[in-house]
Amino acid sequence: MLKPRYVETTVSAVDTSTIKIGETATGMLVAVRGATVWKQNRNYRYTRLGPFVFHITEDNKEEVYSALEKAYFSSSLTLARHSFPSLMQVPMRIASLLERWMQLMLAKTVKDGLVLFDGSLTAGTPDTPVHLMKDILSMARSHGNVVLAFSKMTTLRVNGCLITELPFNFKPPHLIQMDGVKSKPPMVLLGDVYVARLANGNYGFRLDIDKEATFEQRLWAVEKLLANDLLSQGYPETLRLAHILCTFTANEVIAIQHFTTRRFGLKIVSRPDMHSVLFGPFGRGEYCS
Repeated sequence: MLKPRYVETTVSAVDTSTIKIGETATGMLVAVRGATVWKQNRNYRYTRLGPFVFHITEDNKEEVYSALEKAYFSSSLTLARHSFPSLMQVPMRIASLLERWMQLMLAKTVKDGLVLFDGSLTAGTPDTPVHLMKDILSMARSHGNVVLAFSKMTTLRVNGCLITELPFNFKPPHLIQMDGVKSKPPMVLLGDVYVARLANGNYGFRLDIDKEATFEQRLWAVEKLLANDLLSQGYPETLRLAHILCTFTANEVIAIQHFTTRRFGLKIVSRPDMHSVLFGPFGRGEYCS
């Protein structure tokens, strides 16, 4: 059972998003944006970066990604790649680069606070190399911060049941540690995994907390979160706001389309929806591919 720890603590969060603006004859237009939100002295503040618009083609995709990667993390952190991702995967990879850089900056600038990530502390993917995530966590620790990573969805199961749906008979707010969680190489878990139910209701979230934090630091971090942030439905408001502020609206997409076509002379191509052409009303489905 957790109790709010009423110690003035900065709570900060970061999130990024990407969206396809349209297709061109040679590739596609995409936009990427990130947002950081922090609560301090009972006030929420935020910074938004972007939107950054890219025209990605088969010819320039590796050059664009490599240039951004080098600019964010220097050549010493350049990712080893045996094969470059497909054109459709590049926007998410660019958004992940921006997110890791913003996480690193937040870890550097916040002092003795809580840094919230969207997702888990699992590393070893092309988007999240182990050495990069270790550097972010180390930077956060060196400034007295504790990293808490909230996952809205998880695939972890116990006896066939999702860990966030297990019937724990404890009154919120509470944490349940998931012992024995292991990752398959090359994936590495850099945090211990918990199920967090931090408010009344049936909503539980996977919560990863830095492995290097002591038990007391983990407990105090969550209790400080309870006292210093709103937790509607058990999800931190700082993280919710970061997601909202980086998400693109329909009006923003139209504005970006108008700007890029007029400013750079690019022509957005309207391609036919082949599923609708071939299958008519049966061309759409939940798992349509």
